[in-house]
Amino acid sequence: MPLTVKDMMQAANAVVERIDGATAQQMLADGAVMVDLRDGAELTKTGKAAGAVHISRGMLEFRADPASPLYSEELRFDRPVILHCATGGRAALAGKLLLDMGYEKVVNLGGFKDWVEAGGPVDS
Repeated sequence: MPLTVKDMMQAANAVVERIDGATAQQMLADGAVMVDLRDGAELTKTGKAAGAVHISRGMLEFRADPASPLYSEELRFDRPVILHCATGGRAALAGKLLLDMGYEKVVNLGGFKDWVEAGGPVDS
C-alpha cells in the first residue's frame, strides 16, 4: 500500500514534539534557532518571527546537510531547532526529516499565528 500524507503526518507527529509560543520564546533565549519553513510569498505577506532563519521547506535538506554547498551554519546537530510554517504540517514533516538526519532536538511550534498569538516579535 502506498504511503499517504496522513501516514507521514502521523509518523511525524509521533516523534516531533509540539510546543507553544511561550516555550519557543524561552528556547530562543536559551540559544535555539527558529526556522521559518514558509515560502517567500508567505513571508512577504505576514513578516516573520524576529530572529528566525528563513529556509523554505523545499530547500531544507540542502541547508541542513553540512556536506552540502548550500549548508546553513545556523543549523547544528547539537543546537535545538524550532520549526514553524503556516499551520504546523510542513513543520511536523520537516521535524521528522531533521531527526532522521541526526539533529538532536527538533520541535514544532506549529504556525506563524501561534508565534504572533504568544506575543512573539515580528520583523516586517
